[in-house]
Amino acid sequence: MRGVVPFAACLFSVAVLVTASVCTHTAFAATRGDGACHSRAVAELQRHSPHGYAIYQAMHDKNLFLTWVTCDDIQTELSTAVHESVHILTEEKDAYPLVDGGSIPRPHEVSHFFPPREIAGGLNADDAYVQNYLGPNGASSKSDFMYLLDELNAYSHDLETAITLVPLQRHDLQIDRRDGLAALMSFVMRYVDKAEKTQPATWRGLHDPEPRTTIRVLWSQAEKTLAASCGLPEFGMHDRDYVAYICDKKNADALGDLLGHAPACPAACLAPDTASSTPAH
Repeated sequence: MRGVVPFAACLFSVAVLVTASVCTHTAFAATRGDGACHSRAVAELQRHSPHGYAIYQAMHDKNLFLTWVTCDDIQTELSTAVHESVHILTEEKDAYPLVDGGSIPRPHEVSHFFPPREIAGGLNADDAYVQNYLGPNGASSKSDFMYLLDELNAYSHDLETAITLVPLQRHDLQIDRRDGLAALMSFVMRYVDKAEKTQPATWRGLHDPEPRTTIRVLWSQAEKTLAASCGLPEFGMHDRDYVAYICDKKNADALGDLLGHAPACPAACLAPDTASSTPAH
């Protein structure tokens, strides 16, 4: 039987001070990494992922990056290291680092908007992403939209790195690498939709220049990254559920108002030849 790595359960969001992490695969990787492993991993990152290597280079404390690397599954571990390092850099710079370089300031005014945990009603309470980012014991994103955007950005970096590291992919494991970005995109879309329907103060605030620009930039980056992953097999477990939500026009209208155009539907991620362990429903 193929091993399954529930990636969402393996993230410990250092930058936003998440206090609980359940990770059955990497289990605080630093305890098993060594100098030769880390040198190899960094060399592979530099070779395959200029973007991921730039994040590594930007880290003042390289050990915080290498904490996640054991060389058991270099693709997953390096993608996770990039994800967590993006959180750290975001806190240090008070800005979201972007996949293509540069950054965009965090829009602190959105911290006064309604808490994202209010969109959890009706979602599957057993879903790892719902638990980790919207649930009562979840990350800061449950109470602050600025941190939900932080997660959206980190998952764009995460998936982009995983895509470039496909040559290192282990095929005896199934990972939910695409799930994270698809889930966060669906959460942001759901948040904006709820704001339009029931939260007039937040809906007005989302149209202010800084929040609107930030959402446009981060959403465009996420769309591009998710679409680039659609043809890759063994990259998702429940991704089609999230993608189906994103592609439903009735869910996307409010976000389209903010973007100035309809959000793109990554339909290729719903194609029969895109491997996923669960069908859309």
